[in-house]
Amino acid sequence: MTNDTRTLTTTDQGTHAADAHGGGGGISNVILGMLLFITSEVMFFAGLFAAYFNVRANASQWPPINPESIPPEPFHLAILPLVGPATVLLILSSFTCQFAVWGIRRGDRTAFTRNIAVTFAIGVVFLIMQAIDYATLGSEGITLSAGTFGTTYFTLTGFHGAHVFGGVIMLGVVLYRGMAGQFSARHHDAVEAVSLYWHFVDVVWILLFSLLYLLPGNAPRV
Repeated sequence: MTNDTRTLTTTDQGTHAADAHGGGGGISNVILGMLLFITSEVMFFAGLFAAYFNVRANASQWPPINPESIPPEPFHLAILPLVGPATVLLILSSFTCQFAVWGIRRGDRTAFTRNIAVTFAIGVVFLIMQAIDYATLGSEGITLSAGTFGTTYFTLTGFHGAHVFGGVIMLGVVLYRGMAGQFSARHHDAVEAVSLYWHFVDVVWILLFSLLYLLPGNAPRV
């Protein structure tokens, strides 16, 4: 009888621990769902990158000539004063987001809340800087209707901006829930899932920045 009681007690404790971590010591449904969603987004952006390279490879010159420039010059995307600092901030936000994850894992709600708040703020600042950059480019003749160059640029960066906006909303929800005390060292799957998404957004931007701003152009074909 005593052995049976001990067995039941041990089983109950194991079940309780499994429930606290999302079940069975495996990956939780929340994190699994986010990983599947990110996988679909990887394929989405892969298609956009493929379209970009196809347009670039078939162009007689890349970047093409900006018809509004006098004298005629190729389109030019400036890293300063906005895009470069915005890129640094977004990369920095990936670190603050991870610091938040590490904080909640060890039960430090103060560190978690502070770092998530910083990450949220950086995301908002990035979107504002991107909007200002769009306005600046528009004044230089680089718009969505400015041929293949404008179309590819604003399609790539626009979809990424939409994903950043979605990530900011997720961070805001996590921040609100964290301030309400809804996360702990044992219950924080939503924090882990949002951090995975934010890291994905950062990696996509690094690739976009490298392609659009750092990759050398193609000389005119003779």
